[in-house]
Amino acid sequence: MNIIKETNDRKLTVKIEGRLDTSTAPELSEVLDNSLSDFDSLVLDLAKLEYVSSAGLRVILSAHKKMSTKEGMTVINAGEAVLEIFDITGFSDILNIRK
Repeated sequence: MNIIKETNDRKLTVKIEGRLDTSTAPELSEVLDNSLSDFDSLVLDLAKLEYVSSAGLRVILSAHKKMSTKEGMTVINAGEAVLEIFDITGFSDILNIRK
């Protein structure tokens, strides 16, 4: 998995490439934990995310909860496979998802 961070004022964009699963979720969690307090909004760009497991969903949900006390979190560019996982798990009802 690759994680690319881009900043613009108080907005953090995190691009996630590859697979977000049990072995890679701790890395994303650490990146977000060390970054979110410095920003008002978060964008997760999932254009190159191939798969997300329950461990990855936990990290995404945790980031969503942290950013809900600020300007929020938006998920963009999620592919069909990831969107299907979001639909099945109910995350589509929780997250702000833009295609």
